[in-house]
Amino acid sequence: MTMFTSTNKSRQSTSRALFALLFILMLLKLSLLRYFFFNGLSGVGLFTDALAALTIVCVLDLIVPLSWKRTVYGAFNVLFSLILFAATLYNAHFSSVPTYTALSELGQVAQVRGSIGPLVRPQHFMFFADIILAIPVWLIKRRRSKGAYRSSYQESTLTFGRSRRRYWGKLGVALTAAFCIILSGSFIVKGETIDNELVRAENLGFLNYQVSSAILTSKENEAIASGNINETIAKINALVSQYPYQNKTDNGAAVKAKYFGQAKGSNLIVLQLESFQNFPINASLNGQELTPVLNNLAKESYYFSHFFQQIGQGNTSDAEFMSNTSIYPTGVVPMSAGYSDRDLPSLPKLLAKEGYESETYHVNDVTFWNRNKMYPALGFTRYFDKPSFTNDKFNDFGPSDEELYRVGVEKMTAHQAAKQPFYAQFITASSHSPFTVPADRARIEIPATITNKLLHDYLQAINYTDYAVGQLIDELKANGLWDNTTLVLYGDHFGLPEEPEITQQIQENLNIPYDGKVSRFNIPLMIHTPKQTKGQVIEQPGGQLDILPTVMNLMGVSLAQEKFTAFGHDLLNMDHNAFGIRYYLPTGSFVNNDIMFIPGAGFDDGTAYSLKTYEPVTNLEPYRSDYEHVLSLMKLSDEYVKLLPKRAP
Repeated sequence: MTMFTSTNKSRQSTSRALFALLFILMLLKLSLLRYFFFNGLSGVGLFTDALAALTIVCVLDLIVPLSWKRTVYGAFNVLFSLILFAATLYNAHFSSVPTYTALSELGQVAQVRGSIGPLVRPQHFMFFADIILAIPVWLIKRRRSKGAYRSSYQESTLTFGRSRRRYWGKLGVALTAAFCIILSGSFIVKGETIDNELVRAENLGFLNYQVSSAILTSKENEAIASGNINETIAKINALVSQYPYQNKTDNGAAVKAKYFGQAKGSNLIVLQLESFQNFPINASLNGQELTPVLNNLAKESYYFSHFFQQIGQGNTSDAEFMSNTSIYPTGVVPMSAGYSDRDLPSLPKLLAKEGYESETYHVNDVTFWNRNKMYPALGFTRYFDKPSFTNDKFNDFGPSDEELYRVGVEKMTAHQAAKQPFYAQFITASSHSPFTVPADRARIEIPATITNKLLHDYLQAINYTDYAVGQLIDELKANGLWDNTTLVLYGDHFGLPEEPEITQQIQENLNIPYDGKVSRFNIPLMIHTPKQTKGQVIEQPGGQLDILPTVMNLMGVSLAQEKFTAFGHDLLNMDHNAFGIRYYLPTGSFVNNDIMFIPGAGFDDGTAYSLKTYEPVTNLEPYRSDYEHVLSLMKLSDEYVKLLPKRAP
């Protein structure tokens, strides 16, 4: 009896020690995560992290049998470390706090492994420091006799347990968990009023932020489930009608749309250029033009110099989605994964009414980002993916942009021979991070003054992408397609992270203004219509949602007559714009004619930067209405896309 009691006490002591140890490790690792995310620690943040960690440890203590605690706690510690490590890399790339929905992207990791490597820093492996240190200890103890091992372990853990915790019992643990949940809940409820995800995550902590995101998403879905799409469209129209997007006459009447039908009847080719920012346009490096093809194209096209990315969690696929639907990404899931089961109003469907066939080209596997489901939902007639191309082993994705365009020209020439008007979308990949260009494809010399490897490789990749576009244009002309084609070209998202070294080397070597905020999200948009020889620089700011309305105006398709709900606007026929960026920047961020605005907890503690000088703007009050408008419009966009009917399989 005495022996049994002694053994039981030893096990209980071990359990208490493991409880305390796991809690301490979780709190230390959450603090490390907080440092990586927010560059510092705060008292409130540490407290909320402690509440969440203590809740989890209490729950584990209640449900895991005593004999399994060491194994389960060890496995949980490894899993928890991996999650925080992945979250840190995610934050380094997206500048956002990942939620549980980001798990849906794990299947994409193998496809973009080359992009992940440059994000890893030695300090990120600190999440595994305790595990690495524990391995030799475990190996040494394993060599000891079973009895000696038990005696040594129990003695050390007993001392540790007595110094750190008294025995609470199951009831005490349950009450502690309940207290932590209630207190965490109060913080979560208070955080619901904060639209800025980064501020909310900083206040709530990483674990409580996951719960908060799930609750908010559930509430939104419940509210929308009882909604009516026609009522939502009416609210959208009412909101937009209150806002002065379009040019007007002195008496307030709308000016007749300019350029309507300028490209009517022409074929449409859209090039979505991977990671293509706007700063290389018209820039030179040691006398070498970075983008000679696009520089010349801009001279005979509509060139939108203040154009910005608006993508969400789906990255490149979200850019495709927006350019074809003019619907905001929700920011919660990739749109290709979350809404490919919907009957999506789209550009291909609008052109189908005009007799067009639509097809899309991408050298990757069509299942990447669920494009095999997204393309039918968007109304593309057919797609051409990896098996359609000869692999010239350009990068991790395989075929080069030149091979992408070669196949495309063959198909488009066949359409022309059959007198079949077409819309062809090309998703390039040769300038995908980590921006590796084979030595025999490199076309410019990068000077030694550019020491940042990422910038070095990026400029080389952008130059090759530009060259490949030139090859496409030459082939279109050689095959008689150019004179009856409207060419649209834009970047899908930024390529370079916000790093002082990169910013400085761009400024010094290219002799251009550049910052890590406004410039980072500024991408090019060019539209060339048939036989157009005179270009025009359009300084009116716009985003990827504006592509569809602008192109449809040129193609002679009236969205009003089609009763098409678009959340973007025709950039050729407006004098004011305000549009949101909600993922790489926190919700509530927007761009208008003057500034890029980034909220704090709300509008009043936000920051703004001039689009022209990149300098901070201190007087924010004139832009409050834009902030409120953009928030309302994005919420209505979410409501609209969630209410769209399911499409037939």
